[in-house]
Amino acid sequence: MRSGSETFVKAAGLVALAGLVVAFPSLASDPFVLSVGVVIISYAVLATAWNFVGGFTGYISLGHAAYSGLGGYATGLLILRADVNPWVALLLGGLVVAVFAVPVGIAALRVRGASFVIVSIALVLVLLLVFQSWESVTGGSDGLRVPRPFDADVLRPEQHQRFFHLHAVLLAVMLLCWWVIDRSRFGMGLKAIREDEDKARSLGVPTVRYKLAAFVVSAFFTALGGGLYALWFGFLDPIFQFSILVGSNMVLMSLLGGVRSLFGPLVGAVVVGYATEFFKAQYGDTQMHLVAMGVLLAVVVLFLPDGIIPAVRGLFVRLRPGQASIREVTQEELAEEVRR
Repeated sequence: MRSGSETFVKAAGLVALAGLVVAFPSLASDPFVLSVGVVIISYAVLATAWNFVGGFTGYISLGHAAYSGLGGYATGLLILRADVNPWVALLLGGLVVAVFAVPVGIAALRVRGASFVIVSIALVLVLLLVFQSWESVTGGSDGLRVPRPFDADVLRPEQHQRFFHLHAVLLAVMLLCWWVIDRSRFGMGLKAIREDEDKARSLGVPTVRYKLAAFVVSAFFTALGGGLYALWFGFLDPIFQFSILVGSNMVLMSLLGGVRSLFGPLVGAVVVGYATEFFKAQYGDTQMHLVAMGVLLAVVVLFLPDGIIPAVRGLFVRLRPGQASIREVTQEELAEEVRR
């Protein structure tokens, strides 16, 4: 009975969440609020994409902005230089980045821990220099204007609505893929790598292939998120696209929500996205919002090391009747349990 009720509650919660996402553009009070919603759901897309490698394998990449930036530029350049349909360019851009991620993953995944973090940061810094210097192709520091895929007569609020729903569809596809992988033999192997990679290898898990597959899938979805953001925003700046802060936010959002949870990155994206916009509004053009985000990260590490969703789940388990780890029993009750 309990498992059935839990399933019903989860299904009802999922339906309510989907309904809220679908209805949000209509509930937004003005175009600014709607644009903030697009930013937050784009954060959720990037954080969920990062979680394919960070959550499953435990490899922490601070340089995932490399793949979102490449996805954005690949989409924009295919539209501008090759006159490709925007939606085809979005998909091709993701595939190009996935192919690029194969040799990068083969090289980067040879190391672990802090060494892997350093390699991921080095990649995004190298790409920043390349895209800033290659002015004839990328526009350099002046940036690159990306044509929006809809007609000019589509007003800005309607643009926001359409891109909010497009991000929501992409997020739903990613969550479904994450859920399927989590329950597959492949997912079991990835989680074994996360817990103890050496032991997983000794038990026959093809750790190199599994890590590389998760890395490429993560890069592909991250590139799609970056390309969709480029189509919405309409402008690419290499300093922002290849920023360590973007990759750090992906990590922060996933950690805050819970990297081992399906909806963890989504919850973290809502909190971090709202907090970012709130701090920017409070502190204006100063850099104090970065200090505030640093404090938030410290709070997460100190008080919510497993994330919001695991913490809430653990609280409900502790409060559930009969779930205490130690309970007092009388001698008669103990003797009765022994006889059973």
